[in-house]
Amino acid sequence: MPNPTENTQEKQIFEALSSIYIEDTSSELKNSKAVSIKIENNKGNGAELEINVHFHYPNKSQHLQIAGQIEKCLKPLDLPPITVNVQSTIKRHQVQSGTKGIPNIKNIIAVGSGKGGVGKSTVSVNLARSLILEGAKVGLLDADIYGPSIPTMLNIHERPTSPDGKTMTPLKSGDLKTMSIGYLTEQDTPMIWRGPIVTNTLKQLLSETNWEELDYLIIDLPPGTGDTQLTLAQSIPVSGAIIVTTPQNVALADARKAIRMFEKVNIHTLGVVENMSDFTCPHCGKSSAIFKSEGGTKLAEDYMIKLLGKIPLNQEICETMDRGVLLQNLPPKEQQKPLFDYYRDISRKATAQLSQQPVDFTAIMPAVEIKNLN
Repeated sequence: MPNPTENTQEKQIFEALSSIYIEDTSSELKNSKAVSIKIENNKGNGAELEINVHFHYPNKSQHLQIAGQIEKCLKPLDLPPITVNVQSTIKRHQVQSGTKGIPNIKNIIAVGSGKGGVGKSTVSVNLARSLILEGAKVGLLDADIYGPSIPTMLNIHERPTSPDGKTMTPLKSGDLKTMSIGYLTEQDTPMIWRGPIVTNTLKQLLSETNWEELDYLIIDLPPGTGDTQLTLAQSIPVSGAIIVTTPQNVALADARKAIRMFEKVNIHTLGVVENMSDFTCPHCGKSSAIFKSEGGTKLAEDYMIKLLGKIPLNQEICETMDRGVLLQNLPPKEQQKPLFDYYRDISRKATAQLSQQPVDFTAIMPAVEIKNLN
């Protein structure tokens, strides 16, 4: 029979947690589908109550702040001493029908645009790096066969090795595991390949790379919505997609096509990133919307998906990507948001959206073999 005192304490705690709002999930802590909360009696360890908060997306940078908020909102209550534990547990989520998840990769996130030149690869690189800093194991696959830019952005110009002659070892940038056709070809060699060859090459890069264990594999898709992109979307098990656009109408028109493409193959769009949102003059401090404004906001509203963030047009982003320098190492400027924080916020919001999607239990289900015993 449940203890009435324990039920009262639990009710008090959950009511108090209503005051804590999680921006990443746009919901209260206690009501978020991206969070599970467990309250336990723990008298044997010297604490009367223990509150365990599990976020189902990586947000390591928020743990101390959230633990402090919980302790603060519970302090006025007449409760026994409480220990608060906050951590992240990444789950595997369902992929589109007709595909099967990869055992050692929990989630694949495709980053697409429908159009080239909108900064999709820059977003992919910094999204991957952000997720690592938030506590996840991450890989990055450059799927742009015709114009691979990841080797330049990561300043990696080696060739991958194959210890067993069957699989390739991904090249690393810090803790980020990466693979690109650019690692296997000369820099100035054009890839004059037709669609089927491109598709098969990308499948090989995915399946024949020894990624080991990953929470997320970010795939930087080639621009466009043609046969190659559609075939990849139909054959690679994708948990969610991110659309990158600039605010101008030309880019938005192609971004709409990319959203429609993912809809047709039943891939959930996690949200929209509006890149090159505005430009702040370094001399006078005046902000200008060079590529118009609010295009990403309107796109997100039209398709009822989340606007994950707006990234300014900034010369330092361009220069760091061209030189393969870590954007997070740039010193912050006075009274300005650090540039890398835009990507870090987007990474948390995108994976928070994914964490609210159905969980895939097939990978942990045992295989059942039926034999004829007669």
